[in-house]
Amino acid sequence: MLYLPFATPPKTLDPAISYGTADTVVTNKVFDTLLEYHYVKRPYELVPSMARTIPSAQRLQDGGVRYRFELHPDMWFEGDPCFSLSGQSAGPDGLPRRRVTAADFVFEIQRVADPLLASQVVETFARLRGFSEFRKRLDERRRDPAFARLRVEQQYRAAGEFEGARALDDHTLEITLTEAYPQILYWFAMPVTTPVPWEAAAYYTGENGRPPLTEYTVSTGPYVLTSYDKQARMVLSRNPQWWGLQHEREHLFPDVTGLPEVGDLLASVGKSLPFVDRIEYRREQESIPAFSKFLQGYYDMSGISRESFDKVVREGGLSEEMKQKGMSLSRSVEPGVYYIAFNLEDAVVGSKAGDRSRLLRQAMSLVIDVKEYLRLFANGRGVPAHSPIPPGLFGYDAAYKNPFRTPNLERARALLVEAGYPGGIDPSTKQPLHLTFDVADTTAEGQVRYMFWVNQWRKLGLNVELAATNYNQFYAKMLKGSYQIYTWGWMADYPDPENFMFLLTTKMAHSVSGGPNNANFKNAEFDALFEQMRNRDNDAERARLIKAMLAILERERPWIELFYPEDYALVHGWLKNVRTVGLSTVCTAKYYDLDAAARARARAAWNKPIYWPAWLVLAALVLSIVPAVLTYRRERS
Repeated sequence: MLYLPFATPPKTLDPAISYGTADTVVTNKVFDTLLEYHYVKRPYELVPSMARTIPSAQRLQDGGVRYRFELHPDMWFEGDPCFSLSGQSAGPDGLPRRRVTAADFVFEIQRVADPLLASQVVETFARLRGFSEFRKRLDERRRDPAFARLRVEQQYRAAGEFEGARALDDHTLEITLTEAYPQILYWFAMPVTTPVPWEAAAYYTGENGRPPLTEYTVSTGPYVLTSYDKQARMVLSRNPQWWGLQHEREHLFPDVTGLPEVGDLLASVGKSLPFVDRIEYRREQESIPAFSKFLQGYYDMSGISRESFDKVVREGGLSEEMKQKGMSLSRSVEPGVYYIAFNLEDAVVGSKAGDRSRLLRQAMSLVIDVKEYLRLFANGRGVPAHSPIPPGLFGYDAAYKNPFRTPNLERARALLVEAGYPGGIDPSTKQPLHLTFDVADTTAEGQVRYMFWVNQWRKLGLNVELAATNYNQFYAKMLKGSYQIYTWGWMADYPDPENFMFLLTTKMAHSVSGGPNNANFKNAEFDALFEQMRNRDNDAERARLIKAMLAILERERPWIELFYPEDYALVHGWLKNVRTVGLSTVCTAKYYDLDAAARARARAAWNKPIYWPAWLVLAALVLSIVPAVLTYRRERS
């Protein structure tokens, strides 16, 4: 049994609508996918899972692209009462079950298209040919009450299949896109494209005492959900019907020979997964009690609370106290970036002011000292960012240095003079230039953190006002475009540079489409390079295009790139094969190996009962009784 804490309960277990990291505590273990990521290789590399191979793109004459997935045969859903709807016979566990077919993948994609579910990834899958039309037909047909009363799979069947997702036979899934989009393969490594049986969607509706699919799972993955109290305790058990346990094609620990820093993993290469039979998650809303239980051996792995960091980590490595307990530190840079951005629609810091605002943005970028910020507020966790592309992705270059991301106060002051703001003074008012910095944090700690950036700008003589509001007020400002400077972050949906560079395209500008480009950066040259880069394979030409895009961002400074977050995991010595991956959709737990006997010994040694307080109380009690006994005897004699 692997014991782990969780702080935030899952919002939903329905893979079609799940999109939060809290959900993946369960979903990445019970829902298998056609593809997955290599556990160790970086940059991230897709490898086959439920599919036999990674399909190649077939270019069509009309500009479309087709992928054909060949499925492993004889893959099964876990046994479940829902399969009584299709008359399936009982499996080894006494429950009806059936095989996974290509039609189950199609059904899940149809669920993503279903307007009633309101999936957050509709825009991505709208690239599938006929997807949007199917969605529209379904919505229109449901206006007929008789149609709306049909079971969900009957509705989908009546709405008609679409070319973008078809089952050619039980073991062949064909995906057709209207245009080239190689990143679609990453989405087939996420639970959103897991096979879902129509029986489960029809059976688990929240009616007749049955839970809805938001609270229930029918597994195809290495684990099944055997206990689900999301406010207190969740238990996952090894799935005996998982296809990866079948002898003829066992899911094995990957070959890591020749990769860096994998010495501790070599003993597991080629062994059947998963190693751990059961995983128990216990709700811990506060980080300090959870960490204390970890130190006592009651949790096998833990993050590191800020309050405990200095006790645990010394100069980037483990403290002697933790080493003596046999612990190890797993750390990796997550595929995400935090940044400060300018609203380029603003009259002062935006594009309309031309060279003047560009020089102002460059100067403000040059005084931001991220290393000092990380030291003061993040225990040094994080890697200073020089571009939007984080480590582990194609296009990241550790040697690349953005000329405006190394602090240089004197150069920044010179740029302000060139911009017409000598000493930070606005010539129109003869006062320090007034700017507003919007943040979505009203806590005292947040005020201190964000004032760090404000104080660095004040070294230039600028009067930057911190406007701290709650998230709803902040979001309302963003919707209206009534902001000058703000701070934000982005975590990868999938590990590709396109998933970061698109944030700065004109098409995604908030003022154009309501998209995530809240900086409203619009640059025709950048857009043209992005269109050439986005759908290319990772080759030398793609690297050249990315380099040219970064040069534009250097000069224009829509963002001040801050840092790439780091993930730290403190691991007890009895838990092996732990690597932090940074992508929450990856089922890392199936690779873990556990020595339960070693844990039991450590728990006994670290939590020896302390008897002396009880003896002290007993002695005090005896001492209080003895005089009474002696007095009683004297009076009786």
